[in-house]
Amino acid sequence: MPKPIVNKASAVWNGDLISGHGTASLDTSGAGTFSANWKARAEESGGTTTPEELIAAAHATCFSMQFSHELAENGTPPTQLNTSAEVTFLVGAGITGVALTVTGDVPGIAAEDFVRIAESAKANCPVSQALKPPVTLNASLA
Repeated sequence: MPKPIVNKASAVWNGDLISGHGTASLDTSGAGTFSANWKARAEESGGTTTPEELIAAAHATCFSMQFSHELAENGTPPTQLNTSAEVTFLVGAGITGVALTVTGDVPGIAAEDFVRIAESAKANCPVSQALKPPVTLNASLA
């Protein structure tokens, strides 16, 4: 049985929701600490990260990994996949949706097979499975 891998992140918050501020840290990798505040989350992100931006980064990465695996299993490994994820947050409702967009350089695959395998990867991606809102996908070859 594979050993579970545990990744850690942490947050420090100072003050109340509206006027407070905090940081989010990527503890396992040590890749960085990012400022966070309510204005960035609820009004405009600008140069400050949000939980939704971090979820988007995780989802784009996870989906790309799952998709590359499924393409290789199909006998058509990708040369490159470019994936973006948009996570929508609405005050009072929370995260209301995720939109994935992927283009790929995949020699020897038909466009309909690329889209079919992309849909499978979306469904099988662990981050997709962890998210409650509908996750949409736009897939195309480069």
